[in-house]
Amino acid sequence: MLRQMYGWTMSLAAGRHAPTALAAVSFAESSFFPIPPDVLLVPMVLARRERAYVYAAICTAASVLGGALGYAIGVWLFGSLGQWLISAYGLGDDMAKFQASYAEWGAAIILLKGLTPIPYKLVTIASGFAGYDFPLFLLLSAITRGARFFLEAALLRRYGEPVRDFIENRLEWVMLAVAVTIVGGFLLVRLI
Repeated sequence: MLRQMYGWTMSLAAGRHAPTALAAVSFAESSFFPIPPDVLLVPMVLARRERAYVYAAICTAASVLGGALGYAIGVWLFGSLGQWLISAYGLGDDMAKFQASYAEWGAAIILLKGLTPIPYKLVTIASGFAGYDFPLFLLLSAITRGARFFLEAALLRRYGEPVRDFIENRLEWVMLAVAVTIVGGFLLVRLI
């Protein structure tokens, strides 16, 4: 079943609607969706390595725009939608602590958490709720998300065939590692 799903994802990644799907997932992940865009970025770059930087740019731009929506949720809808999203990730009690840390470490929080598997929507909503400077938030989001997606694209472009062979020969283990990384990101947020 995993092999069929992988084959379908690779064919979808090479299709003409792949950039639109990548933009949609990147946008949604920064504000409310639990799945990171890397699950589409990786197969898309492996399918068409010459477009690696275009895909990274799409991921970055859509992620920053989605971050602006997450920020807006934090500013205007935290009492309803924002609090619900934060609680859905099991962080309702820790939000006050997270918000307080913005006074001293706001830029570092945005830059570091944007690179990690920690769900970025938590940072975007918290940034809005904490009233972090919006233009600076956008700049820092572009830097951290761009660094993540462009580095990933560069590595896949450079080492694409060995990476693709590794994934295809160990698909079950790779999928397990992806699942552990996503769950680990959520658990890491709860521990921090």
